[in-house]
Amino acid sequence: MNKRMFLKLSAAILGGFPGARLFGGTTDDPATGGKLTNWAGNHRYGTDNLHDLTSVEEVRAFVKNHDALKVLGKRHCFNGIADSNRDLISLKAMDRVVALDPKARTVTVEGGMTYAQLNPYLQEKGFALHNLAALPHITIVGACATATHGSGVKNGNLATAVSALEFVTATGETLTLSREKDGDTFLGAVVNLGAIGVVTKVTLDIEPTFMIRQDAYGSLPLQQLTDHYEDIVSSGHSVNLLTNWQNKRVNTVWVYRRVEKADAPDAEPEFYGAKLARQGVPGPWHERLTIYGLGLNPSRGRVTQLQSEYFVSQKDAVEAILAVEGLRDHIGPQLMIGELRSVAADRLWLSPSYVRPTLAFQFIWRPDWESVRKVLPMIEKELSPFMVRPHWGKLFTMDPATLQSRYEKLADFKALLKEHDPHGKFQNEFLKRTLYG
Repeated sequence: MNKRMFLKLSAAILGGFPGARLFGGTTDDPATGGKLTNWAGNHRYGTDNLHDLTSVEEVRAFVKNHDALKVLGKRHCFNGIADSNRDLISLKAMDRVVALDPKARTVTVEGGMTYAQLNPYLQEKGFALHNLAALPHITIVGACATATHGSGVKNGNLATAVSALEFVTATGETLTLSREKDGDTFLGAVVNLGAIGVVTKVTLDIEPTFMIRQDAYGSLPLQQLTDHYEDIVSSGHSVNLLTNWQNKRVNTVWVYRRVEKADAPDAEPEFYGAKLARQGVPGPWHERLTIYGLGLNPSRGRVTQLQSEYFVSQKDAVEAILAVEGLRDHIGPQLMIGELRSVAADRLWLSPSYVRPTLAFQFIWRPDWESVRKVLPMIEKELSPFMVRPHWGKLFTMDPATLQSRYEKLADFKALLKEHDPHGKFQNEFLKRTLYG
């Protein structure tokens, strides 16, 4: 990939520029030719039986009267984690704000709400979420169920904002769990992979609104990153490092800084040897922390990219970066953009950041699965000494036994599933293979 194309892709990915259309069309319906697919178009679901439900009562009745089902959110996962060969349900119509509690600093929303819907509402009320993922168009429930994250050494993944959730169990009953009252059970239920039941409401922690400025620096020498890793990733509210893993350098560093006012001091002209390429304009959190702007949608319905992501401990970050960099000749031909992001530790059982601060390696691949599937085992092998964990909703080839060994609370999570779904109503082939294979 030449420099000009990389900069276009970098702008498309970080900042919501019109170049986002490089990633494909903006059709609203992922169902193509009568075949139900995921967001990227690389996964064909096992059934076209998609049922739109509009209330908790409808969800309870449906769950009670069906033996096997899964919930589809915005279909942004790249694998079969949300698939079913029987019945799929959508909570798209259940997208209301149920309650905003300024005193407790929480907001409760229904299970079909997306961040794109919630964020402007919170901003209007003078509040914010602690962090955001790349895309605001994903459902809140789905993002939390898979431990989706943003960036920042002090920022936990999106699921860490959850303080309570209501879900419909396999018997059709509703159950509410909270951080305050339910201890370990709650910690096991938040990152639930869609396996515990149908989450119909979720309560999130919020904070006063804040402003962010994005500054971009070009061409950071890899040696500077390895010599000053902790200082670099800690230099803002969040820091995103974009690289094609070539030429021993990070192509673009995006530093997101909280600012108190629009006329904040100018950005420094140099950042650890990287030159200032773009000084951002301060703006509200919800317009700066996401990649795609609210007015843009990523591609849907046709394969324009594939994604993988792997998590290692921050203490192993430098060694892991050098290990991946050693695969540059294998990675380069298939890669569109690579990205490095930091995530704070948490106590959620199936979070890739469980009890360890992590560095996330994201790979946005060209849409050639046969070639990508040959590269992934190489990456997984190089990162294996660092007890690597893959993103639950993206592409990986790690064998089930190895994956299971990376989660010390997996047995407790399986016991939780057995308690609330003893007959596996919310299981599917992906979960059976990944959790039990």
